[in-house]
Amino acid sequence: MMRLQLFHTDGSRKYLTHAERHAFLDAAERFPRDVHTLCAVLAWTGCRVSEALALTADRVDLTDGTIRFESVKKRRRGVFRAVPVPPGRHRVEMRYRPLAADLGLGLSLATVAGLTLAAARAWRRRPGDAIIPA
Repeated sequence: MMRLQLFHTDGSRKYLTHAERHAFLDAAERFPRDVHTLCAVLAWTGCRVSEALALTADRVDLTDGTIRFESVKKRRRGVFRAVPVPPGRHRVEMRYRPLAADLGLGLSLATVAGLTLAAARAWRRRPGDAIIPA
């Protein structure tokens, strides 16, 4: 099994070799698609994890073969750098699922369930049935 090495023997940092990148991407294929995609972006672009996690669909240009990252190193918003990605078969899948949508869905389902229960109780009552307060 190949062991990934991030530092030279003198302690200086190095980039991944071709074999190390290949081993990293092979290992990433055993994970779900979103994890594998994150690993591929990291391996092919050399971006920071925070830069990869901040990617949006409008920053991926398949016709130009580049991904534009907002640079966190410049410590200013709006500074971008375009990084080429190797040609090949790529699939871009962006998912956006805000917490507010999940909360809204849960509240809507709870409301529908409550109204259904109230309607069922009202339908079961027959005219003339006494309603006894508790």
